[in-house]
Amino acid sequence: MIGRLNHVAIVVPDLAAASRTYAETLGAKVSAPVDLPAHGVTTVFVELPNTKIELLHPLGAASPIAKFLAEHPSGGMHHVCYEVDDILAARDRLKAQGARVLGDGEPKIGAHDRPVLFLHPKDFAGTLVELEQA
Repeated sequence: MIGRLNHVAIVVPDLAAASRTYAETLGAKVSAPVDLPAHGVTTVFVELPNTKIELLHPLGAASPIAKFLAEHPSGGMHHVCYEVDDILAARDRLKAQGARVLGDGEPKIGAHDRPVLFLHPKDFAGTLVELEQA
């Protein structure tokens, strides 16, 4: 059902500094920051030959990752994102198998302008999973 790994997301306390580290220290191609008000984050994508790293920073005090950053002031891995061919079929199959879809269960448009859903970490070995329609 799942396809390729789309990205690994890392919450960072300083988006500009993290972007510089990936660009200057590691020599990676780094996108410009993009605010995603519907998700409460500012995001940057680091392009790798086989996947991406998403750097996340809270956008506003109500950001869903603000609590994560308060608990992990140095930042840390937040979620992994897998591609699926049909997000609604994937959601329905996962729910039928007992997996919990976060939020209202309806896909939202993500950073790549594609539908995304998040799955409860307790159902996936403690890892928050994002599904993105390919």
